[in-house]
Amino acid sequence: MISPARTLLLSLTLLSALAAEDAKPAPSLPPKAEAVEPAPVVRPHEVTVQGKTLHYKTTTGRMPIRNAAGDTEAWIFYTAYTLDGVPDASKRKLVFSFNGGPGSSSVWLHLGAIGPLRVKLNDDGSLPAPPYQIVPNEGSWLDQADLVFIDPVGTGYSRATKPDLEKKFFGLKGDIESVGEFIRMYLTRNNRWLSPLFLAGESYGTTRCAGLSGYLVEHGIALNGIFLISTVLNFGTLEFDHFNDLAYELMLPSYTATAWYHKRLVPDLQKDLKAALKESESFANDGYVKALNLGDRMSAAERKAAVAKLARLSGLSAEFIDRADLRVDLELFQRELLRDQNVVVGRLDSRLTGPGQRAVTTSPEFDPAMSTIRPPYTAAWYQYVRTELGYESDDRYYILGGGVKGWDFGSDNRYADVTEPLRLAFEKNPHMKLYIGAGYFDMATPYFAAWYTLDHMSLPEAAKANIRRYTYESGHMYYIHLESLRAMRRDVALFLDWAVR
Repeated sequence: MISPARTLLLSLTLLSALAAEDAKPAPSLPPKAEAVEPAPVVRPHEVTVQGKTLHYKTTTGRMPIRNAAGDTEAWIFYTAYTLDGVPDASKRKLVFSFNGGPGSSSVWLHLGAIGPLRVKLNDDGSLPAPPYQIVPNEGSWLDQADLVFIDPVGTGYSRATKPDLEKKFFGLKGDIESVGEFIRMYLTRNNRWLSPLFLAGESYGTTRCAGLSGYLVEHGIALNGIFLISTVLNFGTLEFDHFNDLAYELMLPSYTATAWYHKRLVPDLQKDLKAALKESESFANDGYVKALNLGDRMSAAERKAAVAKLARLSGLSAEFIDRADLRVDLELFQRELLRDQNVVVGRLDSRLTGPGQRAVTTSPEFDPAMSTIRPPYTAAWYQYVRTELGYESDDRYYILGGGVKGWDFGSDNRYADVTEPLRLAFEKNPHMKLYIGAGYFDMATPYFAAWYTLDHMSLPEAAKANIRRYTYESGHMYYIHLESLRAMRRDVALFLDWAVR
């Protein structure tokens, strides 16, 4: 079983890497760096996107985060992209983007989905042979909006100025406040207070987005829209805990999608993914809930029927499901689905597979999806930041883990939940629009859990009309799949236009 502490602390996009690097100390800045704010590096560029040549500049640097007394407590590293030749930049759309973790830099959305250049993977999102390449990004949002990629404290080159200040930023509340302060500072220094404003977050970044939406509106910053990419707003929807059967129910459609992709479903379900998912969602909402609620009161006939249905929808054997007491957690599923081939399926992207251990085990040794993305993005970033952005630093860039030591979810012995600040943001700013996107093969933040959360927020009807849901036949980082990147680009372009009408 996956423990609550492990799932929460290592949440979502980032499990394998955080475990590998958490033990490494995060160096703080030398004392002299506290007093002097270095000038950002500004460089001109051009790129062709959607058949148009875009001339733009990059601004790369660190923003001081100060306390009420004016003391600098942290530096937040950022990269901004602004289009040239705009008559009134204050009227141009502005997107603030970050990833999740907690503990991830913004490099994944930056060089994978939104920025003008991207890391080139194979078209299906699998790992190419090194050396790796950076290519123009046909899915970039730069033709429609200026972009600011933020690395929260403890990620990228962002650091607290002193070790004893780190705890202030390594938690749900402090993280939201520091990123909110960065946004305020950026708007002020760049005269962008009248720009249409958007947030874009992935994975735990969606948790941050939701929290920020409420925080910012309380500080006079109303958003035109939010992009939630592979979403978790309530961690209770993900946690495979004893007495929390909800996570099992909401994960089932992702198991069905994965089994469909690897051709492990029965013939009638194998014909059509959408039809298979519809049956799986229906059972998850009804028959599965009833079976789990019965617990030990379930009759032999009821148990047999539930086991048979789960076997049909998951691609697992009835015997295995029965031995698992109808509750197959994620690590068990990853290892069991293709056990006969000694292959494990990915967590972040269950289309991707890797070899299993020789020994008989109940969990995968690593996430094949994580090992696909980490080497090319790491190599690409270190090359790009110096040669293209012109920002030189010998510090380690914490791409994925290593800089954050522990995380305070502020949940008071409950699951972390940011649905309330998002609900209040909708009520206080009725014009705000919400994009929520999900990959069918994402088993880190399953799509059905995101839909469930939205459907239980008690939103007013006007707010519901401001939400658009999108699904892609890919995984957690659905944009690494070239076809899904193109679909995402089309959806985002329409959404950005809709959000400012």
